Amino acid sequence: MGNVILLDTHPLSKVTHPKAEPKVRKWLQFLQNTETSIRVPEIADYELRRELLRQGKLKSIERLNQFSEICLIPITPETMRKAAELWAWVRNQGKPTASDDSLDGDVILAAQAILQLPSFDKVIIITTNLKHISRFESEGICVADWQQTLNSFDSDR
Repeated sequence: MGNVILLDTHPLSKVTHPKAEPKVRKWLQFLQNTETSIRVPEIADYELRRELLRQGKLKSIERLNQFSEICLIPITPETMRKAAELWAWVRNQGKPTASDDSLDGDVILAAQAILQLPSFDKVIIITTNLKHISRFESEGICVADWQQTLNSFDSDR
Protein backbone atom coordinates (compact mmCIF):
# COMPACT_ATOMS: atom_id res chain seq x y z
CA MET A 1 0.00 0.00 0.00
CA GLY A 2 2.83 2.44 0.72
CA ASN A 3 2.88 5.71 2.62
CA VAL A 4 1.13 9.01 2.03
CA ILE A 5 2.20 12.52 2.93
CA LEU A 6 -0.48 15.09 3.72
CA LEU A 7 0.68 18.67 3.38
CA ASP A 8 -0.57 21.18 5.91
CA THR A 9 -1.09 24.77 4.77
CA HIS A 10 2.44 26.17 5.11
CA PRO A 11 4.23 23.26 3.41
CA LEU A 12 1.55 23.33 0.69
CA SER A 13 2.34 27.01 0.11
CA LYS A 14 6.03 26.18 -0.33
CA VAL A 15 5.38 23.23 -2.67
CA THR A 16 3.02 25.19 -4.91
CA HIS A 17 4.95 28.48 -4.92
CA PRO A 18 5.80 29.45 -8.52
CA LYS A 19 9.45 29.89 -7.50
CA ALA A 20 9.76 26.92 -5.18
CA GLU A 21 13.13 26.61 -3.49
CA PRO A 22 15.55 24.12 -5.11
CA LYS A 23 15.47 22.05 -1.90
CA VAL A 24 11.68 21.75 -2.18
CA ARG A 25 11.85 20.76 -5.85
CA LYS A 26 14.49 18.10 -5.10
CA TRP A 27 12.35 16.70 -2.29
CA LEU A 28 9.33 16.43 -4.59
CA GLN A 29 11.41 14.74 -7.29
CA PHE A 30 12.77 12.28 -4.73
CA LEU A 31 9.25 11.39 -3.59
CA GLN A 32 8.23 10.62 -7.17
CA ASN A 33 10.77 7.76 -7.13
CA THR A 34 9.41 6.19 -3.93
CA GLU A 35 6.19 4.48 -2.93
CA THR A 36 5.17 7.62 -1.06
CA SER A 37 2.19 9.55 -2.38
CA ILE A 38 1.44 13.21 -1.69
CA ARG A 39 -2.08 14.39 -0.97
CA VAL A 40 -3.60 17.81 -0.37
CA PRO A 41 -6.22 17.88 2.37
CA GLU A 42 -9.03 20.14 1.20
CA ILE A 43 -8.84 22.10 4.47
CA ALA A 44 -5.21 23.04 3.69
CA ASP A 45 -6.19 23.98 0.13
CA TYR A 46 -8.94 26.22 1.56
CA GLU A 47 -6.67 27.90 4.12
CA LEU A 48 -3.97 28.61 1.53
CA ARG A 49 -6.36 29.56 -1.28
CA ARG A 50 -8.23 32.18 0.76
CA GLU A 51 -4.97 33.97 1.55
CA LEU A 52 -3.70 33.76 -2.04
CA LEU A 53 -7.01 35.20 -3.25
CA ARG A 54 -6.82 38.01 -0.70
CA GLN A 55 -3.32 38.88 -1.88
CA GLY A 56 -4.15 38.47 -5.58
CA LYS A 57 -1.37 35.92 -6.19
CA LEU A 58 -2.68 34.49 -9.45
CA LYS A 59 0.39 32.39 -10.36
CA SER A 60 0.33 30.72 -6.95
CA ILE A 61 -3.41 30.05 -7.30
CA GLU A 62 -2.80 28.48 -10.71
CA ARG A 63 -0.09 26.20 -9.26
CA LEU A 64 -2.34 25.30 -6.33
CA ASN A 65 -5.12 24.45 -8.80
CA GLN A 66 -2.79 22.17 -10.77
CA PHE A 67 -1.47 20.43 -7.68
CA SER A 68 -4.85 20.01 -6.01
CA GLU A 69 -6.44 18.73 -9.21
CA ILE A 70 -4.14 15.72 -9.06
CA CYS A 71 -4.14 14.85 -5.37
CA LEU A 72 -6.91 16.59 -3.41
CA ILE A 73 -8.57 14.78 -0.50
CA PRO A 74 -12.07 16.26 -0.46
CA ILE A 75 -13.93 17.15 2.69
CA THR A 76 -16.83 14.72 3.01
CA PRO A 77 -19.61 14.24 5.57
CA GLU A 78 -17.50 11.40 7.02
CA THR A 79 -14.59 13.82 7.40
CA MET A 80 -16.71 16.32 9.28
CA ARG A 81 -18.18 13.65 11.58
CA LYS A 82 -14.67 12.43 12.44
CA ALA A 83 -13.52 16.04 12.94
CA ALA A 84 -16.42 16.66 15.36
CA GLU A 85 -15.36 13.57 17.34
CA LEU A 86 -11.77 14.81 17.47
CA TRP A 87 -12.90 18.33 18.43
CA ALA A 88 -14.85 16.95 21.40
CA TRP A 89 -12.03 14.55 22.35
CA VAL A 90 -9.30 17.24 22.59
CA ARG A 91 -11.63 19.55 24.52
CA ASN A 92 -12.53 16.80 26.97
CA GLN A 93 -8.78 16.35 27.52
CA GLY A 94 -8.46 20.09 28.16
CA LYS A 95 -6.19 20.50 25.11
CA PRO A 96 -8.22 22.27 22.41
CA THR A 97 -6.44 23.22 19.19
CA ALA A 98 -8.56 26.36 18.66
CA SER A 99 -11.20 28.45 20.41
CA ASP A 100 -14.61 26.86 20.99
CA ASP A 101 -16.28 29.01 18.32
CA SER A 102 -13.60 28.30 15.71
CA LEU A 103 -14.10 25.91 12.80
CA ASP A 104 -10.75 24.36 13.86
CA GLY A 105 -8.90 23.36 10.71
CA ASP A 106 -6.48 21.22 12.73
CA VAL A 107 -9.15 18.69 13.67
CA ILE A 108 -10.41 18.63 10.08
CA LEU A 109 -6.86 17.94 8.87
CA ALA A 110 -6.47 15.20 11.48
CA ALA A 111 -9.79 13.66 10.42
CA GLN A 112 -8.68 13.68 6.79
CA ALA A 113 -5.46 11.95 7.82
CA ILE A 114 -7.22 9.28 9.87
CA LEU A 115 -9.58 8.50 7.01
CA GLN A 116 -6.58 7.77 4.75
CA LEU A 117 -5.43 4.85 6.95
CA PRO A 118 -7.41 2.14 5.12
CA SER A 119 -5.59 3.02 1.88
CA PHE A 120 -2.02 3.44 3.16
CA ASP A 121 0.39 1.76 5.57
CA LYS A 122 1.42 5.07 7.10
CA VAL A 123 0.00 8.61 6.94
CA ILE A 124 2.53 11.39 7.49
CA ILE A 125 1.27 14.91 8.13
CA ILE A 126 3.93 17.48 7.30
CA THR A 127 3.30 20.71 9.17
CA THR A 128 4.81 23.71 10.90
CA ASN A 129 2.20 23.32 13.66
CA LEU A 130 3.60 20.39 15.63
CA LYS A 131 2.07 21.57 18.91
CA HIS A 132 -1.52 21.09 17.75
CA ILE A 133 -1.26 18.42 15.05
CA SER A 134 0.91 16.03 17.10
CA ARG A 135 -2.04 15.53 19.48
CA PHE A 136 -3.53 13.31 16.80
CA GLU A 137 -0.54 10.99 16.33
CA SER A 138 -1.54 7.37 16.65
CA GLU A 139 -0.99 3.96 15.12
CA GLY A 140 -0.28 4.69 11.46
CA ILE A 141 -0.43 8.50 11.84
CA CYS A 142 2.88 10.35 12.09
CA VAL A 143 3.47 14.09 12.29
CA ALA A 144 6.66 15.61 10.89
CA ASP A 145 8.05 19.12 11.03
CA TRP A 146 8.30 20.73 7.59
CA GLN A 147 11.70 22.37 8.11
CA GLN A 148 13.23 19.26 9.69
CA THR A 149 11.91 17.17 6.81
CA LEU A 150 13.61 19.42 4.27
CA ASN A 151 16.82 19.72 6.31
CA SER A 152 17.14 15.96 6.84
CA PHE A 153 16.41 15.32 3.19
CA ASP A 154 18.96 17.89 2.08
CA SER A 155 21.70 16.59 4.39
CA ASP A 156 21.07 12.97 3.30
CA ARG A 157 21.51 13.67 -0.41
